[in-house]
Amino acid sequence: MKIAIASDHGGLSLKKEILNYLSTLSHTVQDFGCFTDDSVDYPDYAKPVAMGVAKGEFDRGILVCGTGVGISIAANKVKGIRAASVFDTETAKLTREHNNLNVLCLGGRILSVELAKEIVKIFLETPFAGGRHEGRLKKIAEMEK
Repeated sequence: MKIAIASDHGGLSLKKEILNYLSTLSHTVQDFGCFTDDSVDYPDYAKPVAMGVAKGEFDRGILVCGTGVGISIAANKVKGIRAASVFDTETAKLTREHNNLNVLCLGGRILSVELAKEIVKIFLETPFAGGRHEGRLKKIAEMEK
């Protein structure tokens, strides 16, 4: 799987931990920044990840900011992106099964490293359930037109 990842300064520390975790798995990962603790604007980092996923250059995206909320709002402005800020393992599972989540957003100031790793694992391994959920996603796609 090809994964795009990025964070703002509030998510940098957790992003580094997730990158270390991803390095133990057999995925191709591209880091779009940020790379320092200097204050930056999360939309600047959400955009290349969301665009890359929307264009099919990446299978999934992972974004990290302080809460995961701001960066998810920014990512969702890109047509075809289904991003959500996820705080627990059940939501990680259900957002994949029901919503075919393609960009996972995490809160670097909210989540422990271990919980974040569990959420990432579930996000990467859980398939979309399809079925009744497909019609709902088609309605969302129609809203984007």
